[in-house]
Amino acid sequence: MALLDAQGGPFAGGNGWYTLVMASVLKLSGTQSTAATRAAEVLGHVFGRIPGHFAFRLWDGTTVTVGEGVGEPAFTVVFGSAAIFARLMRDPTPNAFAEAYVDGALDIEGDLFAAMHVSEALEALRLPLAERVRLAWTMRSALSSSHQA
Repeated sequence: MALLDAQGGPFAGGNGWYTLVMASVLKLSGTQSTAATRAAEVLGHVFGRIPGHFAFRLWDGTTVTVGEGVGEPAFTVVFGSAAIFARLMRDPTPNAFAEAYVDGALDIEGDLFAAMHVSEALEALRLPLAERVRLAWTMRSALSSSHQA
């Protein structure tokens, strides 16, 4: 599975730009809208670097499984809306996820302790500004096109 840029073309690879997410690391299930497909690509890019087997359920019911584990993911992060997803991808820090959880904007189903281990790995992950801007632009264009449809 190749990542797509805001115009639907492949992201550039190497030199700190986007890398391709292998199909074994990112799996989709459910019916995907354009916004959900782009969201899955963003999740694969951000979380594909973190060890473990976990999933995300998007606002439209699409499930994105990350990692190379077998069987059910240890936990699933459930995004209540596209807006909260976009907000968290602009600032994918454990603190931002914790605030969204406390506010009820997202839920965690399954092993909360496994989710805390992923949170610790996320703390060490630092996306360069250029990557964060590129990801935000991808989600902005996808979300705006889904609102126009």
